[in-house]
Amino acid sequence: MVPGQRGTVCVSRRAAVLGHPISHSKSPALHTAAYAKLGVDIGYSAIDVTVAGLPAFMESLREDGSWCGLSVTMPLKSAMVREVDEVRGAGALLGVINTVVFENDGGTVRRAGYNTDVAGIVESVRYAGVASAPRAAILGGGGTSAAAVAAVQQLGAGHVDVFVRDAGRAGDAEAAAAAVGISLSVRPLTEAASAVAGTDLVISTFPPRAADDLAGELAALPGTGAGVLLDVAYDPWPSRIAEVWRGHGGAVVPGLEMLMYQAAEQIRLFSGCDVDTAVIDVMCDSVGLPRRVF
Repeated sequence: MVPGQRGTVCVSRRAAVLGHPISHSKSPALHTAAYAKLGVDIGYSAIDVTVAGLPAFMESLREDGSWCGLSVTMPLKSAMVREVDEVRGAGALLGVINTVVFENDGGTVRRAGYNTDVAGIVESVRYAGVASAPRAAILGGGGTSAAAVAAVQQLGAGHVDVFVRDAGRAGDAEAAAAAVGISLSVRPLTEAASAVAGTDLVISTFPPRAADDLAGELAALPGTGAGVLLDVAYDPWPSRIAEVWRGHGGAVVPGLEMLMYQAAEQIRLFSGCDVDTAVIDVMCDSVGLPRRVF
């Protein structure tokens, strides 16, 4: 038995990250490094799957007993909910999942959905020094914003402002706030620069380069001793908004930090093994993050 193992581990099993596009994903590097350290035989790949193609892809796996898990990225996080047998934990509250675990129950394979993005956000910003009950803001209102809302609530905040270009596209964030019991204000993105300058925690859920205009507005403001910015986009890095935020004296958490912490929870679910500091360190090495210092 592998040291730290909790139960039966997957042997000669398969896992993958799904999304569109997917070639940029760092998940294969993170997972492969972890499984090698754990001595677990799980092959992990990246597969390009569109929303339209997702049902057929999931059906193609039904008779293949080699699968133990799937990581799910954009634009599939909401669509995948319809492809699993059960949604658990934060995923059940949010209606958005990024993880599928294949469970063998007496010869019947069940697909369980989870959302590990919430844990990824919480752990990454805590490591950066975010205190409890932060004054928080979220940029963007898509699927990842739902996890961001839940994470902010777990950190102890009672309210969050969500800044969007189109108020009609904040539905995921609003539904998440109602589910986890946190008050939320939807505000226009044109108000974001001045509003977030002195905020304890800002989570940008925008895709790469989508926050560049906002970064230009922030650059024109005087430095205010900014708090912590988590930019979930990590390619290219550093992003323009990260550069400006750091220049104003704030701490920046790259999206790779969030990706690494949410992957650690997926690895635990897929393999049945504990993910300790030694495993986290090799995951950091695989994507160029500094090793953890506690």
